[in-house]
Amino acid sequence: MAVLMEQELNTLKKRLLALGAEVEGRVKQAVQALLTGDLDLATRVKTGDYQVDNMEIELEEECLKVLALHQPVATDLRFIVSVLKINNDLERVADFAVNIAERALDLTKVETIDCPYDIAGMAELVERMLKMSLDSLVEKDAELARKTIEFDDHVDDMHRSNFSRVKEAIRKDASHLDGLIYFLSISRYLERMGDLATNIAEDVVYQVDGDIIRHGGIQACPLPQNR
Repeated sequence: MAVLMEQELNTLKKRLLALGAEVEGRVKQAVQALLTGDLDLATRVKTGDYQVDNMEIELEEECLKVLALHQPVATDLRFIVSVLKINNDLERVADFAVNIAERALDLTKVETIDCPYDIAGMAELVERMLKMSLDSLVEKDAELARKTIEFDDHVDDMHRSNFSRVKEAIRKDASHLDGLIYFLSISRYLERMGDLATNIAEDVVYQVDGDIIRHGGIQACPLPQNR
């Protein structure tokens, strides 16, 4: 029974890593479509979301099956709990990638304007956070996960600054209102991606060290030991 559960846990990890790679690719594609105006790529990101949804559902079902059949405890239980949470966060990241692709399409329908903030710089930082969080998951590296979390405040600061810049641009020339609102929503989507990358990193810390560090706190979370 222990050998079978170990095999199934390895399968869960492989599925999660495959989902992470898929989502990371979708984010890069959405940002590329936005920055280059590639409408075909934006459309592919938008219409391909069902693939990520299916992967997320299948992985969740596998987790529930392992929980029901093996009733894991201690580190095995902590691993499965982390997989369930990260699985959900990755699916939400993919949803925001779709949102960005949709805004890329929307921007082609309004008069061309310059983004009032550094959209490429913000996207690069968020992509870096997502990569770091997934790398920390692969390597079981709690230190890298904690470094990922440190970037979250910077992304939040960027979003607040972007809001002010967009607001000022609207005051100067409201004729570009639609386009500016699209840029504001993109900043919000990127900020939420940063939050989700942070969530993943926090779950890696929980999985590796057993520490719950959400909400700015650090709390050890002992679990029942294997019998």
